[in-house]
Amino acid sequence: MTEPLQMPRIGDPAPQFTAPSTHGELKLSDFKGKWVVLFSHPSDFTPVCTTEFVGFARAQDEFAAMDTQLIGLSIDSVYSHIAWVRNIEEHFGLKVGFPVIADLSQDVAHKYGMLHPGASVTATVRAVFIIDPSQVVRAMIYYPMTAGRMISEVKRLVQALQTNTKHGLATPEGWQPGDKCIVPPPATTKAAAERMGSAYEITDWYLSKTDAPQ
Repeated sequence: MTEPLQMPRIGDPAPQFTAPSTHGELKLSDFKGKWVVLFSHPSDFTPVCTTEFVGFARAQDEFAAMDTQLIGLSIDSVYSHIAWVRNIEEHFGLKVGFPVIADLSQDVAHKYGMLHPGASVTATVRAVFIIDPSQVVRAMIYYPMTAGRMISEVKRLVQALQTNTKHGLATPEGWQPGDKCIVPPPATTKAAAERMGSAYEITDWYLSKTDAPQ
């Protein structure tokens, strides 16, 4: 009988871990106070995963500027990770500056629900967890093994969550930094009537937009 898949939910404390990585032993708690993008890949030296790591490496300075730590993970060994990131540097001229966890014990993968038996019993799926500075899970994305992630969407999601955390504003479909954000809808009939006369960009009482404060 297959064990039920366990994974944190949005709003849950991120499961803590200590794990070996290409940067030495690391703990999730080491990054408290920063945003974290924890992402898993099925295996080193595979074509789709390589394109994703190239994408993350190209964007790593942009994530760093957003006070966001990238952490990769698969159940390969540290030695395999080291060889792979060196191979990426050789072929693409990009240094992978973020740590890659070697989860041979599958401890982190189990805590985060990265192992999906229907996809594979030996490899982690393409999971992304965005963890806020208080180490709370704010977003999760899962991809099948055959479809590579769009790194710009991961970055955009971090920016949207940071905007919500800082200003209490939501972000509409297709939002990009600098676009107008959605103001929380009023919760009373009186506030709804007042909203219609406000300076926001109003479609109706429940949908209004404003610029995010700088």
